[in-house]
This record gives sequence, structure tokens and C-alpha cells, in this order.
Amino acid sequence: MKLSTHQYIRRKTASIETERLVGDPIISLLYSRIRENAPFLFNQFVSKRTSSLLGFLNYDLDCWRFFLSNLGLADKNPPIERILNDLKINPDEIWGRIEALDTHRKIFERKIRYWECRPLQGSPSAVVSPADSRILTGSFSAQKMVFIKETFFSYNELIGSDKLKWLKAFSQGDYAVFRLTPDKYHYNHSPVSGRVADTYEIDGLYHSCNPNAVVQSVTPFSKNRRCVTVIDTDVDKGTGVGRVAMVEIVALMIGRIDQCYSAHGYASPLPLKKGDFIEKGQPKSLFAPGSSTTVLIFEKNRIRFSSDLLENQNRTDVKSRFAQGFGRPLVETDLNVRETIGRAI
Repeated sequence: MKLSTHQYIRRKTASIETERLVGDPIISLLYSRIRENAPFLFNQFVSKRTSSLLGFLNYDLDCWRFFLSNLGLADKNPPIERILNDLKINPDEIWGRIEALDTHRKIFERKIRYWECRPLQGSPSAVVSPADSRILTGSFSAQKMVFIKETFFSYNELIGSDKLKWLKAFSQGDYAVFRLTPDKYHYNHSPVSGRVADTYEIDGLYHSCNPNAVVQSVTPFSKNRRCVTVIDTDVDKGTGVGRVAMVEIVALMIGRIDQCYSAHGYASPLPLKKGDFIEKGQPKSLFAPGSSTTVLIFEKNRIRFSSDLLENQNRTDVKSRFAQGFGRPLVETDLNVRETIGRAI
């Protein structure tokens, strides 16, 4: 089966880029034939146990490279610099000794000099990207076009069907979906300043966030295991964008989400609890490891997304596996953590 091209727009250069999707043929097979003809096998594949095992084999033992090296298709112990170059990771951004990154897991979980290479953007009322990622935006409002919510997630499932207070608070609101690819820096940073109103986990599966898997599954992000943090920004020194739900979602080969908020650099990391103040742009959590997704949900009429993101999303000259319907592509924008994505209304 021929797989379609998936492209996105790089915000910094406004250029159209074609994504090299990791394991695309395997993911396509898994989410089409195996899912339809062997559902038990499929369910085992997206379970926590299998996801953790695949992550261990790929990121700790590096079995894939060992297999290729025995076929003469790759070096068994390539220099770290070459691995970083293959992944298009800038070594100048890395915080700490590069020589210490001696496994794919350590490269994946790397820390960067975000205070230098990802400077915080915007005014006090700006909302920033929580991750190096590719973004799509949408709305739950019946008066606005519903872009992707019934493809990516079910609203009630995503927040938690028993969380009636938050389901009511964010009803008719807006959202942004941030898709992290395996080569990305995988720390999540706080998109806003405010006080933690609630934090909880919802158990679930470990679906891939590969675009092909997303379009062939039914609301996969609200079926995956996830951590939800609700932040009240209408407080002293807050961003003033209302309450914001930050939903961090695991994916295939993501074994866990480490909650590790640091007020300064990466020092003294601690999990957030209700009542804590969280500062915009600071590290909050770490996906460990694999590709993954973060969703931000805003109350109705509290945010205005940046115009370039909305314009990119509706372009028709870019090939995307995500669609708005009627054959119109839904185009992601690639951006960095701490870049402005919108402002408080």
C-alpha cells in the first residue's frame, strides 16, 4: 500500500517540509490489517507492557541499530555526533556533557539551554508553546468550524467523564494539539503562569501518534494514558487567560510521564500539587521516551491564537494526512517550546 506524503510548515522560515515518519509502513500495517483482522494482537501491541518493552529494546538496548549493523547497513557504535546529526539535533543546544549521551534514551531525554536557545517570547498575556512540536488548533464551539476534535479525541474522555466541574468549565472552549516527534526535545514546559487548581491521571492505552495511526483510529488521544493539570491564570502574576487544562498524553514506547517542575533551570525538580504556583516557560514534565502529544484546552472566548498558525492551518498547497473534510488539508506548523501561540482576550 502506497503511503501518502505528510507535510508541515516550519514557522521560523515559512517553508514547506516533508516529514520522515518513523516506522511508517509498520504503523500502517498495524492500524489497518492487524487491527481489523487480529484485534486481540492489536490490543496487546498498544498495551503498557508492550509499549514499555518496545521502548526498552529501542532506546536502551538499541536493538534496531544492532540488527542493521549485522546486515552491514549501519555502524554498531557510531559516534554520538553522527547520531545527533542524523536526528538533526543541534549539539550546541545541549546542556551538559555530550559524551554522557551514550544511549538513545539519554539522547531522547536530553536537557537543553532553553534559557538561551528557546528564549521566552511575548508579553505577560501571551500563551506559549509547551514543547518543540507541530501544532493544530480548534474549537469546541458549535458556532465555529470543528476541525479535528472527533478525529483526535472525544472531549468527555479526554478530560475525564467523571470530572464534571472541568467538563462544564471548558465546554465550548478552544484547544491546541502539540505533536512531538521522536527527534524532538521531550520536556514539556508550562504554557502559562498561574496556580494549579487540579492535577490527576487517567489510565489508558499506548496508541501511536503517527498521523497514519491517528486518522485510522477512533479518538486515540482520549484513549491513551494521560496526565491532566488544570491551571488558574486569573491570579496575581498569572497570564490572565482563564483556566487552562494541560493534558499530557503518552504514546507508543512512552513508558511514563515524569512530573518534574523546576522554577530555575532544571534544578530541584518536583511534581506539582494543587495550590502550587507555576511560572510560564519553566520545565514541567518529561516524556520518557518515544513520540507523544500535549493538548491545551482553554475556556470559551479567553484566547486568540496567533494569525500565522491559523493561516498555515488552512493552506491548500500543503499535503497533509490530517483533513478538515471535503479533501481540504489540515496543516501543522512546526514551532519551538516557549514561542507565542496566542494571547489572552
